[in-house]
Amino acid sequence: MLTKSEENKILTELGKRVRELREQKNVTQYNLATDAEISKNQVGRLERGEYKVSIITLVKLGKALDVDFREFFKYL
Repeated sequence: MLTKSEENKILTELGKRVRELREQKNVTQYNLATDAEISKNQVGRLERGEYKVSIITLVKLGKALDVDFREFFKYL
């Protein structure tokens, strides 16, 4: 079982990685949200580590950024 601290660290690092990949691709939060068919608020909350994202959403984000969703976990 993860502690709340461990969970927060994972979410924060995941969010940083999503932002990093988005910025490398020169994509706005709005365009990423549109392409992944999620809300801009979800993208913002995810990048700030405030959103427990599903695997399906990560796959959608990966497709929108043209990366394999496993790229989001390279920080681990």
